Amino acid sequence: MKDLKKYAKKYFIDAMSAMALGLFASLLIGTIFGTIGTYLGADYVSNETVNAIGGFFTEMKTFAQGASGMAIGVAIAYSLKADPLVMFSCAAVGSLSYSLGATIAIADGSSIAYTAGPAGAYVAAIVASEIGMAVSKKTKVDILVTPSVTIIAGYAVAKLICPAVAYIMYYLGDFINTATEMQPLLMGIIIAVIVGIILTLPISSAAICAMIGISGIAGGAAVAGCCAQMIGFAVISFADNGWGGFFAQGLGTSMLQMSNIIKKPAIWIPPTLAAAVCGPISTLVFKLECTGVSAGMGTCGLVGPLGVLADMGTDSNMWIGLVLVCFILPAVLSYLFYFIMKKMKLIKAGDMKL
Repeated sequence: MKDLKKYAKKYFIDAMSAMALGLFASLLIGTIFGTIGTYLGADYVSNETVNAIGGFFTEMKTFAQGASGMAIGVAIAYSLKADPLVMFSCAAVGSLSYSLGATIAIADGSSIAYTAGPAGAYVAAIVASEIGMAVSKKTKVDILVTPSVTIIAGYAVAKLICPAVAYIMYYLGDFINTATEMQPLLMGIIIAVIVGIILTLPISSAAICAMIGISGIAGGAAVAGCCAQMIGFAVISFADNGWGGFFAQGLGTSMLQMSNIIKKPAIWIPPTLAAAVCGPISTLVFKLECTGVSAGMGTCGLVGPLGVLADMGTDSNMWIGLVLVCFILPAVLSYLFYFIMKKMKLIKAGDMKL
């Protein structure tokens, strides 16, 4: 059991958290650059200098997003404490496994090329890292042996599993996205609550959202759930933590409360109930949309709201919904539920002290 927990932490929590950082440093920052580039473009600003700067951001977006697989490969190898040659070789492993996939037939009779993406890179990089470490520094020609073994192992794994991973991720994401379109009330609650909870757990909600290709109003519900956790905890723990704790949780991560949640699970109820309310408001009323990794980031660096902007533009109704769902309602609802629970003596001062 002890070994099982150790390996679960190593491969699931640590590796997935590192993958999220790799995604943030490539795909996600590229998305932010693309959003900046769009709003500095000629469609929004009539100034050649500003438009040129917007063009630079758009170009950086292309290169940053193109490096997603490589960033994941290196990040995972780093989390597994791989030797340098193994780590750098995993850039190639991440790149190739991110790009491999399958041609999938869809309902209208056509087909699409769907890659294994982050999920494929995650599996291949873990296997390649471990096999690479098994031979690293074991021979006098390490500079040839280690990269060769690491890349060959990664390639073999990628060719073997990436088509199946592509099918699984496509149909899982398609099911979630389609089900949310068909049942926006129920799925809005489920997605917001589950993704919000994952955000607060020591697991990467951003990586999971990227893996399954969440999009559309399902992605919007995920944003709502994540924002509810982060803004909710920031507000209800303000008396315990002040402004430092407010910004650390509201713009950083609600994961900071994990040790307090373990000691007193009741403190998790207010932001989770807020997520259950905000999710369907997002899907039914404002129909906010978001895609992939941004959907699992919430207000961390304002990435979730920026992702909604990137997908939906600047429609006035969208702005109202964005502010309400991502900021105002999570704060108000979380504090309301917190106030009720405090009156019932289920939560007391100091329970959320960081």
